[in-house]
Amino acid sequence: MVRIYCKNTGTFKEFPEGTTLLDMVDQFEFDKPYQIISAKVNNVSEGLKFRVYNNRDVEFLDYRSYSGRNVYSRSICFLLYKAARDIFPDCKLVIRRPISKGYFCKLEKGDGSPVSESELGLLKERMEAIVSKDIPFRRHDVQIEEAISLFRSLGHLDKVSLLETCGEVYVTYYTLGSTADYFYDVLVPSTGYLRIWDISPFNGGILLRVPDRHNPEQLAPFRDQPKTLDVFEETLRWNRIMGLDNAGDVNRACASGKASDLIQIAEALQEKKIVQIAEEIEERYNSGSGARIVLITGPTSSGKSTFCKRLSVQLMACGLRPVSFSTDDYFVNRLDTPKLPDGNYDFDNFETVDHRYLQEDVIKLLAGEEVEVPEYNFVTGIREMNGKRLKLAPGSILLIEGIHALNPALLDKVQDNVKFRIFINTITSISLDEHNCIPTSDNRLLRRIVRDYNKGAYSARETIANWPDVRRAEVKWIYPYQEDADVLFNSAYLIEFAVLRNHAEGILRTVPKNCPEYSEARRLLQFLHYFVPVSDKEIPPTSFMRSFIG
Repeated sequence: MVRIYCKNTGTFKEFPEGTTLLDMVDQFEFDKPYQIISAKVNNVSEGLKFRVYNNRDVEFLDYRSYSGRNVYSRSICFLLYKAARDIFPDCKLVIRRPISKGYFCKLEKGDGSPVSESELGLLKERMEAIVSKDIPFRRHDVQIEEAISLFRSLGHLDKVSLLETCGEVYVTYYTLGSTADYFYDVLVPSTGYLRIWDISPFNGGILLRVPDRHNPEQLAPFRDQPKTLDVFEETLRWNRIMGLDNAGDVNRACASGKASDLIQIAEALQEKKIVQIAEEIEERYNSGSGARIVLITGPTSSGKSTFCKRLSVQLMACGLRPVSFSTDDYFVNRLDTPKLPDGNYDFDNFETVDHRYLQEDVIKLLAGEEVEVPEYNFVTGIREMNGKRLKLAPGSILLIEGIHALNPALLDKVQDNVKFRIFINTITSISLDEHNCIPTSDNRLLRRIVRDYNKGAYSARETIANWPDVRRAEVKWIYPYQEDADVLFNSAYLIEFAVLRNHAEGILRTVPKNCPEYSEARRLLQFLHYFVPVSDKEIPPTSFMRSFIG
C-alpha cells in the first residue's frame, strides 16, 4: 500500500501500489466545480494516468491552474492534428502562437493549398467525432533513436531536428489512435476530456479557440489583435530569411558556428526597427499637429527601459532632443498605495501612480514651463524632490516610460494628436517544433528570474511565486491597451533561450523540491534543455539581453 497526502483536502488515504491518479481522485472529497484534468505529484506535473508506487503528496488540478491549462491546450492541439490527418492524410499543420484568446494555426493540404471554409466544417465534425469516441492518449517512453526514426518516417523533420539536438537518451511521445505526435509535457487521459473548443477561419489560417481560464465551461472571449499578429508575421519573415523556424534549426546553426552571426543579425534587425520608429516620430513631430509626447509601455521584463535609451539615441540622430522620465517616479508614497484583498500592496494598480500630479506637470511642460519632477525612493517608499528639473526647449520631445503609459486616463486632458504610443512585448517567433509553440510569458519569466537573482532582489522561488500575480495585473492594466499603440516593438531575441540557458539553469536549480514553485522551475529547466547553450560574450552592451543577464 502507498500513503497519499492530498493537498486539496489536507488528508491522507492509502491505495494499492500502482494505483493511477485517475482512480484516486474520486476517493478524495473536495469541491470540484470543473473537471480534474491533471495533477502535481511531489510538485511535479503528471498526467492522470500516472501510477503511484511510493508515498507521495498529490494536488489535483483543473483548467483554472496554469499547469492544467497547458495540459488541456497541448491535448487540444493533438486533437486538431489527428482530425486533420484523418481528413487530409498528407497535410501540414503548424501551430504558430497563442493569440486572440486561442492558437493561430496554419493548415495546408498535401498539394500545398489551404483548407476552404467548407473543409473547415468537415474538420470540426471530425474533431467532434473523435471527442465523442473518448479515445485514449497513449504514452510511449522510448530511446531517442526510436523516436527520431519514427518521426523521420512520418516526414516530421522539425521533430527530428529537435530530438537530434536536445541530447536526451529517452523521450516520450504520444499516440491518438494510429496518429503519433511529440509534446514536451503530459496530456489529458482521453479525448472525452476535450469538450470546450472551437475552430474558425483566421487571417488565412485557423484560430483554435480554448476555454476561458476563469470559467472553463465556456470559450474564452475572442479578442482581435491585428497589430500583434502583424509584428509576429514580420518576425517570422526575418526568421525565414535566415532559414530558421524552430529550436532544432537554431541549435544546428549554433552548433555549426553561426551563433555570432545570429547575434549580430538579431541586433541589426532590432536597431533597424528602432530607427524606423524614430523616423516615424520625427515625421509626426514635424507635421502640422505633431507628436510632442512618446508614451512607452509593455509588460514586465519586456525591455522598456533599454528601448527608451536606444530610441533616445536614434531620436537625437534625427535631430530631436529627447527628455524623459518614468511614471514610477510619480508613485504615491508606499503607505498610500492601494491594497489587494489579502492586504498586500497592489503595486500594479493604476492608482499607484499619482496621475493627476503627473498630468499637471506634462501640461506645464507642453506649455513651455520648467517643472521639478519627483524621484521615487524605492528603499524608503517615499516620493522625493531632489532638484531634477525638466523643460521642453525647441526641438525637444518628451518620453514617458512605465506600465501605465498607454492607459487613456493617464493623460486624458492632453490631445491625442500630440501623443505617439509604443508598446514593447516579447513575441517569441520560433517554436520547439511545428506543434509546440513557446508562450511569450515563458520568455519574460526567464528574463525576470535571471535579473532578479543577479540583482539580489528575489530568489528564483520568490520570482516564480510572484509571477501569477504579475500576470493577472498585466492582463488587467497593460494588455488591454496593446492594440491602441501606434507601434508595437518586439524585443524577443532569436537565440535568447540559448543564451539564457547558461544563466538560468543554475538559478532554477536553487528552487527546493519541497515547495510549490519547484514544479515551474523543473518545467523551465526541461524547456531550456531543448536549446544548445550559447555564450553571451558577443552580446553587445546596448542589447536588450544585457538588462537581464548583466
